Amino acid sequence: MSAAITARQRGLVVAIITNDRRFSGLYKAPEVRNYPGFPEISGAELLNELTAHALDAGAELHIGRVSVITASGGMFYVGYGNEILESKSLVLSVGVMQSSMFRGEEKLLGRGVSYCTTCDGMLFRGKRVCVFCLTPEAGAEAEYLTSIGCDVVRFGFDVKNRDISINGDERVSSVTVDGVETDCDGVFIIRKTIAPNLLLQGLSMQSGHIVANNMGETNIAGVFAAGDCIGPPYQIAKATGEGQKAALAADEYINRKSEENERN
Repeated sequence: MSAAITARQRGLVVAIITNDRRFSGLYKAPEVRNYPGFPEISGAELLNELTAHALDAGAELHIGRVSVITASGGMFYVGYGNEILESKSLVLSVGVMQSSMFRGEEKLLGRGVSYCTTCDGMLFRGKRVCVFCLTPEAGAEAEYLTSIGCDVVRFGFDVKNRDISINGDERVSSVTVDGVETDCDGVFIIRKTIAPNLLLQGLSMQSGHIVANNMGETNIAGVFAAGDCIGPPYQIAKATGEGQKAALAADEYINRKSEENERN
């Protein structure tokens, strides 16, 4: 929200893509006592105020789980739900990834493992896919796969504490849950959040955090990061300051690219 407010002040068109704010750890905090200017405020109240400020500044709000980010031709394409947004630059403020990955998930990502039913569902039409439904909305995505002709095997919330592996050498061949193997051609994992380097291939990570410099620049040109995702301390005031810096850096990047395009 802080990045969006600053980017709007610089005249940029801004889209915020986020899960339902009630999923946020900040929203669940009963009291926040160290945010300047608000000595006694709940996390929900503070997040609501920040959101209202960003929207009043002219930012667009899109509710959905980002499942994939691709870069092509100097642009970024962000897939969420059944939609795709195009952008000249990105500010990642995705918090800290809490959930662990399944065995074989990272190895087979893009080779049968996917997080985006809209992006990849048609590749598995007429084939069997296993869908791990780890959010309340995931059932709708499993139903979508069924509607386009996939043979869907659905696993629900109860898999969170079970022994799971995704199997295959060059491609997904099966999944194993508590010793029971199910043959399949693909796996869709629908979580609330996805690790940033799995969303955007090639993004540099260290100790679970996005590697970024003092202005939020990552190793990918045009991609910036701010907040808990770039490391501790995990404090709201720190995160909002980093969001502001990342937005300024994104604005500078966009202006520089525009000037380069004009010269060419």
